[in-house]
Formats: sequence, structure tokens, C-alpha cells
Amino acid sequence: MAYDKTCYLQHTAFRVRDIQWHTAFFAALGMPVRRIAGDPDDPQQVWTVGGIQLVSDKSFEGPEGRMAHLGIYADDLEAALEEAYRWGVQEMPQGHNWIRLPDGLEIEMMQAPRD
Repeated sequence: MAYDKTCYLQHTAFRVRDIQWHTAFFAALGMPVRRIAGDPDDPQQVWTVGGIQLVSDKSFEGPEGRMAHLGIYADDLEAALEEAYRWGVQEMPQGHNWIRLPDGLEIEMMQAPRD
């Protein structure tokens, strides 16, 4: 039986070389910092209001803004994961709720908050 609940995008993560510049840029656009991981003066990751996650990757040599992963909320996380694994996705080292699609797209599945 197919998953019959709802899933929706919770955040999109991007790798950037200069996380301070990107943090300031999005704050200037009205998307202030919601959470920081690591040293606030040199964070490893920053989440903004509005669903942007910035991941510091100082050694990255491609164009800025390479997507890291999609964060998706599911109304029923376990049922959504069961359905996803039926499609032959690969579990990632981060855990059972992290999946890689055949084309390489990475998704972090999370339980949606219950009101």
C-alpha cells in the first residue's frame, strides 16, 4: 500500500565557502538566523527563518550554493520511510531517515511536528 499521508519541504541545505557572507546576505533579505551549529564566529551550519540551511564547506571548489540535501517533513515518518525504501533508495551513514535516491539526491526525512 502506498503512503497516504502528507510530506512537505521543511528546509533546503546548501554548501557554501563563506558562511558568514551568506548568513549576512539572507539576514539582510529578512531571513534571520534561527539556529547555529558550532562556534558562532565560525559556524559549521546555520539555519535561517524561511527554510535555508547553510553548510560551511571551505574546501569546496565548485560554484557557490551547491545543494547538500532536502529536508522533508512527513506526517508519519515511519510509514513514509517504509514507502521510500520500497523504491530502492539507499540508506546513508547519518541514519535510517537519511536516504540517497538513485540519481544522488540526498534527503533528510523528519517527523512533522504534531499540533
